[in-house]
Formats: sequence, structure tokens, C-alpha cells
Amino acid sequence: MSGRGAPGSPLDPFIPRPDVRERFEIEVRAPAERVLAAATTFDLQSPLAIRAIFRAREIVMGAAPAPPREPKGLLDELRGLGWGVLQEVPGRFVVCGAWCEPWRADVRFHAIPSADFAAYAEPERVKIAWTLEAEPLAPDRTRFGHETRVVATDEAARRRFRGYWRWARFGIISIRLLLMPAVRRAAEREWRGHR
Repeated sequence: MSGRGAPGSPLDPFIPRPDVRERFEIEVRAPAERVLAAATTFDLQSPLAIRAIFRAREIVMGAAPAPPREPKGLLDELRGLGWGVLQEVPGRFVVCGAWCEPWRADVRFHAIPSADFAAYAEPERVKIAWTLEAEPLAPDRTRFGHETRVVATDEAARRRFRGYWRWARFGIISIRLLLMPAVRRAAEREWRGHR
């Protein structure tokens, strides 16, 4: 896995100069389209450790406990939380984005139309965009990538976000580090069962 930024990222048109950029990659022994399908349908809260991180944020921030939820795929769950799809190339990548005020206890995400995302600049907010990417390396080998970029819409939001990010990044990055191998296991298990 890697935390480096990637040149030519699908996020470049949406957040070319981020305040925060995190990228992780992992090699998966399965075709790209199956890896991306596994990623988009993976139940993000199925790992106990990820559920614990979400609960810890609720406690630290004084947020209301999340209501019981039905298991659902990552993309469906995040759309339900307010994220919008900014761009999609079937079998290769999906880009999602939203604006929010992450320093609030009960954070809400609000989709921005793809054509308006780069220019969106309402004050005291941050824009977040992220990818799920599947780059074919061979017929049955894929580089699975996940990149997140964040940019504040003004200096007041940037200050508030920096204060939040000082501690929240540990949980957020941990979720990414748990997600990557979980998606790899799911994709490889499905591919082995299909052959």
C-alpha cells in the first residue's frame, strides 16, 4: 500500500490543488472490472474495526449514535449519505464528491453537480472528492487504488479543517488501511470462486 499522490489522477479536474491528499494502492489477483465491482459493493461497516472507528468519532464529537443500518454496498451507502458521483468509467474508476463541514458532530454531506464541483466556493465549507480505481496490470492482476482529496473554500474553513484533521486523520486513514486489504480479499475470493 502506498500513501503517495498519483500524477494523472481522475481527481485532477475536480480538486487540482488539495489541502490534503491521501492515496493508497494495493495489488489484487483478479481482473480490474471484478476488483472495482468488489470495491463498490463492499459493505464498509462489515469489518468490526471500521465500525469501532465510526463509533469512536461519534463519542469524541458528541454526535448522536447512528441508527441501525442494513448492510449495503459502499457506493450505495455513501450516495445515501449525500455523496454524488462526479465521474465514472465502468470497470476502471468512480469519482465521488461532496461539500461538508466535517468539524460538526453530526456531519452532513451535500452533492455538487460534476460540472460545478471545481468552481464551487461557498464560504466556510470543504470539498472532498475520492476515487475507487482499478488499473489492469494483466488479465488477472489489478492495481486497486483509492485516493481522497480535500480543499477548503476559504481561509476560515481551512483553519477549522486543520484543527479537525489533526486528530481525525488517524481514524480516517485507518479506515482506508482496513478497506484496501478487505476489498482485495473479497475480489480474490469472488474471482477464485468464478473460475
